[in-house]
Amino acid sequence: MLRRNDTSPAITILVAIALLANCVRPQPAVADEEITPESEVALARGLDWLARNQGSEGNWGSSDLGLVSMGALAFMSAGHAPGRGKYGAELSKALDYVVSRSKPSGLLNIANPQRDMYNHGLATFVLGQAHGITTTRDRKLNRALDSALKLIANTQCEDGGWDYVAHRQRNGHDLSLAVMQAKALRSAVDTGLEVPPEVIDLAIRSVREHYAPKNGRNLPESEQQKLPGQFTYSKGGGGGTIAMAAAGVVCLQEFGQYDDWRIQKSMEVVSASIDQLPRGRGRDGTMPFDAYTLYYVGQALYQVGGEPWDQGYPRLRDYLVASQVWDDKSPSNNGMWRDQGPPGRGGGRLGGREGELYGTSVGCFILAIPNRYLPILQEGKIESFKTSP
Repeated sequence: MLRRNDTSPAITILVAIALLANCVRPQPAVADEEITPESEVALARGLDWLARNQGSEGNWGSSDLGLVSMGALAFMSAGHAPGRGKYGAELSKALDYVVSRSKPSGLLNIANPQRDMYNHGLATFVLGQAHGITTTRDRKLNRALDSALKLIANTQCEDGGWDYVAHRQRNGHDLSLAVMQAKALRSAVDTGLEVPPEVIDLAIRSVREHYAPKNGRNLPESEQQKLPGQFTYSKGGGGGTIAMAAAGVVCLQEFGQYDDWRIQKSMEVVSASIDQLPRGRGRDGTMPFDAYTLYYVGQALYQVGGEPWDQGYPRLRDYLVASQVWDDKSPSNNGMWRDQGPPGRGGGRLGGREGELYGTSVGCFILAIPNRYLPILQEGKIESFKTSP
């Protein structure tokens, strides 16, 4: 079990039989509503681009373990497992690249230290998903995952958040770091690993402090519920982006706070932004949002379900299908997307090959969500995570 001061060499892997027995079994997608022939073709083209451009090391020429993990996630989300399936070899190479670079501390980052917990959280989440779909025991992956989860617990700040650099301090930095660790911790639980409840409880409190009602931050909670609002980048209400609105929803859903009133408020912001999307542009590789935003918007829609998913997901899906790069006369880039939203709606964070890796990985992930292959997409409600709002 993860403990903040535990000095044991590895965290014991416990098979959470009762938890997994209560998980929802994967349901087939309804073709007319979630998957179209065109989206299936686009997903296949995106995976082909990732395979063609991966390189012998398995890292797409990038030393960013978060981005390499996203490439691995794209393959897994389409039903491929390490060493099995059409892209089993490519998936294994990507995972091996990440696992082999785990530091003695458990840290999964070899880039700038300012990206420690950003890359670490994302890579840990993906390793957790790999652990959940692997039928044979992979001791190297399990050791890396154990150490990575232990580091997340040990570096949690006193206020429940995390800093960019992997060390514990009084205050965490922002919501973008919390959502990375939230997905990593939930991934651990869904695949049979145990996480201390005190880590979750403290994180939930911190996430809620990132919610900002419009013109009513100092009002009682009963009054805040009457106002529009959303999750924001900082606790002071700054950075009220679509990405952070979706990220806060994902955090609370992953931590089992399904009925928290802040979810609906933020989803109103997310859904309104989707409603304002232009139609997909002609094969220019743009995305409905930048890759980071789209990654969380898609997950927020899926987790909340209902009308937000039914109305919002087809807009994202059809935009990706329409904008995927495809040119019969110049096929080298066929199948990719770039980390770039439509004009006038904010640019992406990455350019060059890394931006193409990020965009294509996220595009494939979004198109593959209805398949529900990943453990995180088969989850049931976790009663043990429930705390009072």
